[in-house]
Amino acid sequence: MGIKSLLVKPIAKVLESSVRTMTKNAVLDQEKILQILLAKGSQTAFGKDHRLAEVKDYESYKSAVPIYGYEPLRPYVDRIIKGEQDVLWPGRPLYFAKTSGTTSGVKYIPITKESVPSHFGTARNALFNYIARTGDSAFMDGKLMFLSGSPTLTEKGGIHTGRLSGISNHLIPAWLKGSQLPSYKTNCIEDWETKLDAIIDETIGADLRLISGIPPWVQMFYERLLERTGKQTVKEVFPNLSMFVYGGVNFEPYRARLESLVGKRLPSVETYPASEGFIAFQDQQDNTALLLNTNAGIYYEFVPADKYFDENQPRLNLSQVETGVDYAVILNTTAGLWGYDLGDTVRFVSLDPYRLLVSGRIKHYISAFGEHVIGKEVEEALLQAAKEHGGSINECTVAPQVNPTDADTPYHEWFIACTKPPNDLQAFAQTLDQAMIEQNIYYADLREGNILKRCVLRIVQPDAFRKYMETQGKLGGQNKVPRLSNDRKIADALQDYIINSAI
Repeated sequence: MGIKSLLVKPIAKVLESSVRTMTKNAVLDQEKILQILLAKGSQTAFGKDHRLAEVKDYESYKSAVPIYGYEPLRPYVDRIIKGEQDVLWPGRPLYFAKTSGTTSGVKYIPITKESVPSHFGTARNALFNYIARTGDSAFMDGKLMFLSGSPTLTEKGGIHTGRLSGISNHLIPAWLKGSQLPSYKTNCIEDWETKLDAIIDETIGADLRLISGIPPWVQMFYERLLERTGKQTVKEVFPNLSMFVYGGVNFEPYRARLESLVGKRLPSVETYPASEGFIAFQDQQDNTALLLNTNAGIYYEFVPADKYFDENQPRLNLSQVETGVDYAVILNTTAGLWGYDLGDTVRFVSLDPYRLLVSGRIKHYISAFGEHVIGKEVEEALLQAAKEHGGSINECTVAPQVNPTDADTPYHEWFIACTKPPNDLQAFAQTLDQAMIEQNIYYADLREGNILKRCVLRIVQPDAFRKYMETQGKLGGQNKVPRLSNDRKIADALQDYIINSAI
């Protein structure tokens, strides 16, 4: 056992104990956080505009602060950029996390001194909790790879600005930097293809023991690595690789392919980070649900997804949620985000403690006919079909076809990239359709009423999604293809890559 793996074990036990305490005090901690937010927020321009000093509890808070997307908060962010103090949170942010929104263009999400622990303390807790619960810390003695965006920061209004993953590179503790891959110089390469080759140059021959990143980009790294080395599995290149940390997308559609590339199943920890805050992480190896991060400067609200578009949408705090319901996530944070619509939907599977699954994006859905299809339903249907009919699925997206050119009945069009196509495309498509009928009552009604016909399956080139992302300037980093779209922008772009269909 090396010195690092030996030293982290007692620290891991302390942090794991704090995670256990958090699970027992979730609702109480949430009430305390709300009061802290109100006390601090009342000193700001936003707080004065919304009379936060007069707010005493959650019910009065809902009356004072509506649910906001980024756009209504943009004027406040602009004031911060112009140099104003005490706008959304006392003082000024340490960083802006730069993100690309689908409706708001570029967004600048503040990160403050008080909110840094939510992001980076939670990432540490997730990993150390794993060490304490499993006793496995050996990976700390080797190299740790973080596939992320560029750490190059610019300035916006005198505030350091960059992608969240890039900002995180500047906050890695000194004792860990010697183990970090890729190098800072390589990480700064903007072009993903060039960066990938440079990463492989640096890592071949290294004692790599942990890899962290979004599954599709980790898969691309593995495939390029084996192509370069001529090896059959990643374990042949990195025999001590023993840990995978991931987030951003559902791992299950990628699991079979990644395990095949590695040559075995790696222990893993799933995380749920966002530029707005670190929401949850997997705290048990025998449970894939994610533990909600209830004591890290975030006060959560939840809106039932099926009532999200209602004029008087209900807003619930943590004590009011139920299992088995999809909720849109609303954040109030020590970074100065108020009533902030994260855009994600989650489904609680346990209330003691509060564990959840990410079920999709409230903006990434299909409801062209009132079917309200969400990402979780698509992914579960895909997994069921792959299990029954074989095939190795790399990527998938679904869009509605409202006006077929042949005047046929409308349908949902599935685009799937495969390493190995299913054995029977027609049967595969039939299983997809039946799984959707069983999961979604609205879809079932539309199929029964012949408003929709059976879904249409399109097999596209294995690299079709990579090529699409490249055309959008979003190849690599933390970018990912939406599972669902309510329009046909992605679907139309993929038409040229179709190699087979089941209609």
